[in-house]
Amino acid sequence: MYSPQTIERLILYRRILEQMLQETVAYVYSHELAKRIGATAAQVRRDLMAVEYMAVAARGYKVEDLLKAVEAFLEAGQHQCAVLVGVGNLGRALLAHFSRTRASLRIVAAFDQDPSCAGVSYDGCPCYEMDALAAMTKEKQARIGVLTVPAEAAQDVAESLVGAGVRGILNFAPRALHLPEEIWIENIDVTRSLEKVAYFACVASQENAADTK
Repeated sequence: MYSPQTIERLILYRRILEQMLQETVAYVYSHELAKRIGATAAQVRRDLMAVEYMAVAARGYKVEDLLKAVEAFLEAGQHQCAVLVGVGNLGRALLAHFSRTRASLRIVAAFDQDPSCAGVSYDGCPCYEMDALAAMTKEKQARIGVLTVPAEAAQDVAESLVGAGVRGILNFAPRALHLPEEIWIENIDVTRSLEKVAYFACVASQENAADTK
């Protein structure tokens, strides 16, 4: 089992390699990848050992082949299906985004408590009433849930998803979830992140003002 930090870096490598391929870059050295993600060349080499792909002597890694190796490792030959709960502004933005990304990871169904959303397709993803959540999640064999619901609804919805077979949850609700240990939870607190950025931006402004006196 690899650490979450290793997986995050491999996902970053894939994104960088995709960009390089579009730029017709043929080979890349570990130190060049390291510079792009703020790591060391040694860290990059350790990470890439996981995908069992070695650099070419004196030329570095072949971008196209390394990208294929990273993709094969991350996707493990499987197509993953996700469901999204909460079709508000954020939910619709996520549906639009994922409709344009990789086919191996798709949001196949959405749910909302607003009855007027039922039967509507958002960027190709059908939306259903909340009563259909368990049945449709099982039918679609979704193992990933995305929560963009109010904080007070998050725990109940998460438990329903887990009961329907979901094993990983991306949680945008500003509330901690209490689920079995084997369920992977990734919390995205946009408000907290913005407040943190605001704090450090303020500190940087004050330091800059002090330096100019």
